Amino acid sequence: MTEIDAKIDALVPAWLTLPDIAEMMDVEVTRVRQLVKEGQLIAVRRGENRALHVPAAFIDGDKVVKGLSGTLTLLRDDGFTVEEMLEWLFTPDPTLPGTPAQALSENRGTEVKRRAQALAV
Repeated sequence: MTEIDAKIDALVPAWLTLPDIAEMMDVEVTRVRQLVKEGQLIAVRRGENRALHVPAAFIDGDKVVKGLSGTLTLLRDDGFTVEEMLEWLFTPDPTLPGTPAQALSENRGTEVKRRAQALAV
């Protein structure tokens, strides 16, 4: 869990705290913390109280966006830091179109994973 800089904070349109996510998913906060620990979600410290936040785009109703976990694994395997993953996921890609995070939320995960795999080459 990292503290992010202003550039990345500005790229991500909305954030959720871990208790917010737990409520949305109808689980305990400890379960959300486990998802972060397992690498299925990315959480960063931000704001005045430095609470852990997750990009809102990573949550779809009561579950993690389909394809996010696999994409995060690919990026991690490519050597990306948390900041680099967030920057890549929320920077517009004209070939998608939109951002990789938007594409994941629109169930276009295959294209996002293809691009993530290509980064390793």
